Amino acid sequence: MKKLSLRLLLMGVLTLLLIGSKVFAADFTPLISRWQRLDGGYILEIRRVDSEGKMEAGYFNPRPINVSQALTSMQKGYIKVEVELRDAGYPGSRYTLIYDQPKDRLIGFYYHAVSGQNFEVVFVRMR
Repeated sequence: MKKLSLRLLLMGVLTLLLIGSKVFAADFTPLISRWQRLDGGYILEIRRVDSEGKMEAGYFNPRPINVSQALTSMQKGYIKVEVELRDAGYPGSRYTLIYDQPKDRLIGFYYHAVSGQNFEVVFVRMR
């Protein structure tokens, strides 16, 4: 009887852990799309996001620019996107964006590494 009770308790705990991880896991699927910056032809393409928040992404101006790192995470209830560019003319330039769900857009800052300046930016989903 004790073995059965322990087994049932263990199954219950495992079930809660498995269900809980799915319930509380962030849903990054709204990010998967092509996004265009409002002030130009810059395009951020988010192709895939894994469960750890690592993104497969491309950046175009209009030619492809190397994306050295692309990550997403939850930050104070918002989806945060960080994209680092490393290419000729882009020595560590970085986007730090938040997904604005009600307006379906990415808003935030672009750090231009060459000039050391930050710019406010907005990306909208391409249809």
